Amino acid sequence: MLAEGGATDWPHAVEALNENGRSPFVLICEHASNHIPAEYNKLGLQDSDLARHIAWDIGAAHVTRALSKRLDAPAFLGGYSRLLIDLNRPLHVADSIPLRSEATDIIGNLSLDDEERERRQRLMFNPFQDRLRAHLEQRTADGRRNVLVSVHSFTPVYLGQQRAWHAGVLFDKAASLGQALIAQLSRDPLLNVGANVPYGVSADADYALVVHGDQLNNPAVLIEIRNDLISDPDGVETWTRKLEEALRGVI
Repeated sequence: MLAEGGATDWPHAVEALNENGRSPFVLICEHASNHIPAEYNKLGLQDSDLARHIAWDIGAAHVTRALSKRLDAPAFLGGYSRLLIDLNRPLHVADSIPLRSEATDIIGNLSLDDEERERRQRLMFNPFQDRLRAHLEQRTADGRRNVLVSVHSFTPVYLGQQRAWHAGVLFDKAASLGQALIAQLSRDPLLNVGANVPYGVSADADYALVVHGDQLNNPAVLIEIRNDLISDPDGVETWTRKLEEALRGVI
C-alpha cells in the first residue's frame, strides 16, 4: 500500500488542475470524491450509502473541472470521502470525522484512537491544505490576485425538509463579491438563489473560506448547487455555463 498517494486504492489527497491558469479565481472542491480505501471496509456502510450526499458532493467535481477549463483557473479537488475526514471542517470540531451524517451512523468512525485521527490528518487533510496554501502564497508573491471559489452541492431534501433554492452563495467578509455573484445568477428570473443558504458561514463550520480566504484577506465565496441539478452531463454543462457567466460578470 502506498499511503502517501499514487496507488489506485490510495490516490493523492489533492488533485491539482491547471496551476498555471491565468484567471484570478482559484477553484476548490473539498468534497469531490467518495473514495474510501479498502482497509476501512466502507466504514461499515453500504455501497448505496457511499453514493449519497453523505459521502461526497454529487456533481461538484464535474462542475469544478469544467469550470477550471472555461475560466483558465487553477482547481484543487479532494481525493477522499469526507466521511474519513472533512476537508471543509476545522480539525477540532466533531464533524471533522463524523460519527453521524444526516440520519446515518458512520460505524467505522466510532471509538477512533488518536493515532488513527492523526493518520487521516497526515495523509488526507494536511496535504490538501498545504498544497492549496503554497499555491496561494506563490500567487501572492507573484503579485497576483486570489479570489477563492469553493464549489459544493446540497440535497433537495434534508431530514424531511424540502429546499426550494436552486443554489446558494455563502460568504462572510467577502459580502460585496457574494452579493454581486447572487445578482449575476439572479439575472435568470427562473433561478432561486439565496445568500448563505442552505448553510451559514462560521469558523466552526467552514475551513477554506475562513482560513485561506477571510483570514488572509483573499475574497472567498462558497457556491452550493442543488445536486439534482448537476447529477447528469446536461446539468453539469448548464451550471458550468451559468457559473462561468456569473463569475466573469463579477470580475
